[in-house]
Amino acid sequence: MLKYKGYTGRVEYDDEAKIFHGEIIDTKDVITFQGTSVDEIEKAFRESIDDYLAFCRERGEKPDKPFSGKFVLRVPTELHHKLFVQASRSGKSINNWLVDVIKQAVQ
Repeated sequence: MLKYKGYTGRVEYDDEAKIFHGEIIDTKDVITFQGTSVDEIEKAFRESIDDYLAFCRERGEKPDKPFSGKFVLRVPTELHHKLFVQASRSGKSINNWLVDVIKQAVQ
């Protein structure tokens, strides 16, 4: 994975065309890039993001941010209650308790 200005790029290799091609995975907008070497694909990745941000500025639009730090999670009522109880036992809000649980899960 490539990282630049908070955006993440995924790269694949096309052995028939002999090129690397990639896309930005953490935006709703479609941003792609390609190159024939590691240096080229890294440069194309950064240039694609810079071009996208410049394009948004020119149009007066806000670029799609990779993540806001917020997401909606719907759970059954009984599970919601169990989460509340567990968080309360820990002396935390549901949000803070879940952040700790998620951190442990992704590490």
